[in-house]
Amino acid sequence: MPQNITLEQKQRAFSELSKVKTDFAARGWFPATSGNLSIRVGDIDNSTFTFAITSSGKDKSQSTPEDFLLVNEQSLPIETTNLKPSAETKIHSEIYRLTGCGAIFHVHTIYNNLLSELFWDQGSVTIEGVELIKAFNIWDEDASIEIPIIPNFADIAKIAELIEGAIIPRIPGIVLRKHGIYAWGADTFEAKRHLEAFEFLFEYAYKLYLMQTHYRNSGRRR
Repeated sequence: MPQNITLEQKQRAFSELSKVKTDFAARGWFPATSGNLSIRVGDIDNSTFTFAITSSGKDKSQSTPEDFLLVNEQSLPIETTNLKPSAETKIHSEIYRLTGCGAIFHVHTIYNNLLSELFWDQGSVTIEGVELIKAFNIWDEDASIEIPIIPNFADIAKIAELIEGAIIPRIPGIVLRKHGIYAWGADTFEAKRHLEAFEFLFEYAYKLYLMQTHYRNSGRRR
């Protein structure tokens, strides 16, 4: 066990991630082994830190002793293991470094993929006046938020380089175009709340777009 991480801390982190993984898998948020989850373990330090993350290529609808592993801020395993961390571990590491957050959840859903393409030209998903914006502790009357979208590259390092320029401090999430969303929070409870809010808002925005398109097309036919 790494010197600054206790067995109890490791077990607690794995247990929290396992519960979240089971919940999200039941919602269909991990199609074809996609997605990844992580939680910071040990002291909060944005220069050197440790986090637990899902293993690469696992069926997240199943629970096994090899679902998670510990990595450092350089995305390298800190214990001897045959497991590979998620291919996108470098993105998690960069978000931890820049935000100081405690947990990061990444899922692929139909709605976050569709919205990333519909709003790609403007560079962010715009949501206005919806009650659930308050889940991000934004309490403005008729609040409007912009959720940043960044391009998706096969080279994960190229994505990680874009994170710093894309983060909006009051918005705890970033969307990768035609890929999925990264949502984060101070702990697993807050990260889960933020992700659920994003997914609700994405579904709302897409269905609103369909409704508005239908009305516009109906008007043209009259």
